[in-house]
Parts: sequence; structure tokens; C-alpha cells
Amino acid sequence: MGERKIGLIATIAIAVVVLVGVSIALLVFDPRTTGADALRTGGLAAGSVVALYALWLNDRRRRVEEERQKTERQRHELENRRADLDRDRVADERFARAVELLGHEADQVRVGALHALAGLARSNADYTQTVLDVLCSYLRRPFWHHRHSDNAPASAGTPLKADDGPVQWSRDAKDGAERKLQVRLTAQRLIADLLPAAGDEAAPAYDLDLTNASLEYFDLSDRKVGSLLLRYGKLFSDNNFSRCEFHGDVWFTGTTVGAGRLYGRFRCDDAVFHQRAWFPGVEFNGRASFRRTRFHGQTRFADSRFAGSVLMTRAEFHGPADFRAVHFEHDADLSGTTFHAEIQHTGITTGPDREVVLPDDWQVASA
Repeated sequence: MGERKIGLIATIAIAVVVLVGVSIALLVFDPRTTGADALRTGGLAAGSVVALYALWLNDRRRRVEEERQKTERQRHELENRRADLDRDRVADERFARAVELLGHEADQVRVGALHALAGLARSNADYTQTVLDVLCSYLRRPFWHHRHSDNAPASAGTPLKADDGPVQWSRDAKDGAERKLQVRLTAQRLIADLLPAAGDEAAPAYDLDLTNASLEYFDLSDRKVGSLLLRYGKLFSDNNFSRCEFHGDVWFTGTTVGAGRLYGRFRCDDAVFHQRAWFPGVEFNGRASFRRTRFHGQTRFADSRFAGSVLMTRAEFHGPADFRAVHFEHDADLSGTTFHAEIQHTGITTGPDREVVLPDDWQVASA
């Protein structure tokens, strides 16, 4: 404030000096100039001095305001960065706590931990793939249910082995397996909920690793998926991949559908495989359906066994396809299926007295 007052006083003093000096100079050196003209010209010169000071003052005020805004922006950015760091720290703590609770003995605590992880992924998209990895890791844990088979593996833990018969499930063992199943079904539903809808081009395609997982009622219908690894998995009951869009490689190598006492249906109608689709050595013990499904990459069904009926009507194979040594034990319908690249189909066998509709040039033998 003092500098501004001093500057104003100095400007006024200079303006007065200019006014007097210009007026006197005109009167002395130009005899034709009247006093009024000299005073008027001196006033204009003095006004110019004041105007220059006003311009300088305005420019200074502008620069001060720009510096203030710059400082304010920097402060706002620092606050945002601090808020982001605090949010990331809170998210990391939530994530770590939820993962820790997945090992809790109580099934309701594990369900809560799964929902906490899913909520974290919904509020922070950067966590989505990590949360999906954790959910898939949980489903890859050894699991067996008494509905799957009488002969449970050692990893089932709780069944009792009879001396001369199959595994005997105690009531406590059955209750424990059922509670574990409910938690696993929750994890499966949350995986489907976190995946974007098929056809959403802007959404990322997330990867799923379910190698050796035991799944029941697994439903990814109408979802967009990156790569899917389900090697040597076990699928029970009704599993649905219809209208899925797979943008990465898909691996079902050695997977068993409907093993043991629990019927397994595999639905994959109107799906799109943009990359490799690998089904070698898969055992389809229930009905399998691939109607109108499009395979754009290399596809392999070699050494697969279809114990139930299979529908592959109007499917499209745009890449090389391998059907060598496929065994159709039940009805099979591949009518309207089109192949646009090389196809291998030697060694195909069919069950007796079954209705099998295959392309005309395929040679099959009865088992």
C-alpha cells in the first residue's frame, strides 16, 4: 500500500512538472501559441503521464492476479494429489483387510470380504483386474461338494473314508461343503457383475484365470472378457457363456463338464471368439450348445468327448479348426455350420443308434 501511494504521489509530481514544463516551453519557443493552447497541450502531456502510470499499475495488478491464480492452482493440485494419495491409501488398506478376511472361518465374513472387494473395484476402476484376480484365485482353491461325487479327493478334508466303500459324508461335512459352496457362488456372481457388457467397445476386456477351478452355475452370459483360462476345470450344473465376447485366447483344455453325479450343461450360443478357442480333451457329460457361435481364430476340439447331445448349428469357423478324434456318444447336429479355413476331421467316432448330422465330407466311424 505504501509503494502504491508513493508511486501515485510521484506520478502526480511528474505530471505537474510536465504540465508546467510543456506549457512554458511552448510559450517561450512558439510566440504564436496562446496561454490557453500552451496549458491545453501541457495538460495533455501531463494526462499521458498519468495514463502511463495507470497502464503500468493495471499491468502490475494483472501480473499479481496471474501469480495468485497460479499459486491457487498449484495449491489446488497439491490438495488433489494429497486427496488421491489418501484415497489410494484407504483403498489399499481396504483391499488388504478384505483379502485377509477371505481366510476367515465364518462363511458370512468371507462373503462380506468378497462384497468389499467388489465395491472397491466399482469405486476405483484401477482395482478391477486385481480384484478379479483375487476372486479367481479364491475359486481356484480346492473344493468338493457331496453332490459332485461320492468319491471326494483328499483336499475335501472333512469326508470320512470307509474301509470297504466310497467316501462317507458326515452331516457336519455336508453342511460345511454347502456353506463353502454359497461363498463360491457369491464370488462367481461378483465376477460376472464386474465384467463389462458385451458390445461395450469403450470398456476394457478383463482377463480371468480359473485354471483347475471347480465351478457350479457359472454364468458369464452377455459379458465382455479378455482371455479366459479354464484348463482342467470342473463345471457342474448349468454353465452359461452365451452371447459372450472373448477378445483374448480362451483355454478349456482338459476341462470336465458334469462329472460324477451332478449333470452339467454347457451353453455357448451366439458367442464370439476373436482369438484362439481351445477345447482339446474336454469331456462334455451333459448337453453342449454352440449354436450360431463365431470362431474367428484358431479353434480346436480335438480329442474331446461329447457324452450328451451337442448342437453346433449355423456356427462359423473363420480360422483353422481341428476336430480330430472327437467322439460323439449322443446326438450331434452341425447342420448349417460353415468353415472358411482349413479343417481337420479325421478319426471322428459316434455312438451307435444316434442321430449325428455332420458336414457331408466328414468320415466317421461307430465306436
